[in-house]
Amino acid sequence: MISINDAWTHPDLPWLSDLVAQHQSIIDRRLSHGDLKRWSEALQSIPKISTDSATLGRAVGLDRIPDDSEQQLEHALRGLMPWRKGPFKFGSIEVDTEWRSDLKWDRLHTKINLAHHRVLDVGSGSGYHLWRMLEAGALEVLGIDPSVLFHCQFSAIKSLLGHPKAASLPVTLEEFDAGILDFDTVFSMGVLYHRKDPINHLEQLKRWIKPGGQLILETLVVDGDETTCLVPPDRYARMNNVWFLPSVAALSRWLQRVGFVSIECLDVSVTTTEEQRKTDWMQFESFEHAIDPNNNALTIEGLQRPTRAALRAELPQT
Repeated sequence: MISINDAWTHPDLPWLSDLVAQHQSIIDRRLSHGDLKRWSEALQSIPKISTDSATLGRAVGLDRIPDDSEQQLEHALRGLMPWRKGPFKFGSIEVDTEWRSDLKWDRLHTKINLAHHRVLDVGSGSGYHLWRMLEAGALEVLGIDPSVLFHCQFSAIKSLLGHPKAASLPVTLEEFDAGILDFDTVFSMGVLYHRKDPINHLEQLKRWIKPGGQLILETLVVDGDETTCLVPPDRYARMNNVWFLPSVAALSRWLQRVGFVSIECLDVSVTTTEEQRKTDWMQFESFEHAIDPNNNALTIEGLQRPTRAALRAELPQT
């Protein structure tokens, strides 16, 4: 029977049990969420399905499922809505998530090397990118995200895929303590602009990267030089927790100031309604409601349309 605890258990990750024990009080606090009973019932109703056709490609999932399991599985997965990051596909069931996270991965994966890496993904959500990291050659992957729903979704996908070497903890970066464990690669995608102290966030990320390791940082940016940084007066694209949007040049300077080297910009992309939108699996307002209807170069607040940059930076060997 599948449970949320599957997110942070794995027999082939020997360091995981100690990590869970170290964060147990935080995990217990998160598990007091009022909707956990409903989500747990959805997890428990997932039918047992062969993992022989598991795929970690664009639509993570199973190529084939028995016809008599399809209705039960779809009902269970819909019990874990809304689905934000994906897509996932199980036979003919297409979990059409709000974010086409595969498009972001398409822009990045050919420009980074994850072969035999231990990877940490900060703000991992439902875990979509964890599976793609394994596909790209990562040895083992760990996600951290405080959302209990995301961990229920991750547990569902992990069990259906046959438990690849991935785990996820319901903690924030500020709460996370890996002890002596370190990582070859740390990802932070879509997190920095939610932080009131972006420099502190970069320093916390740096703490868990081994010497010579790499950071993949993706965040909202604005046009400008190394002195440019937008601080929204209130909301940004209808989000009320956006604090700092630097230019790529300013973000590079921030990384340099906290000790990173070999800093390079991998991609800059304007967000579109192809990549983020309302779907049948995420039925709340989405990106299309955040753009000025009379000028699609601006947000509804009159600020620069969301643009995301991905940068790669390394820690010195010593």
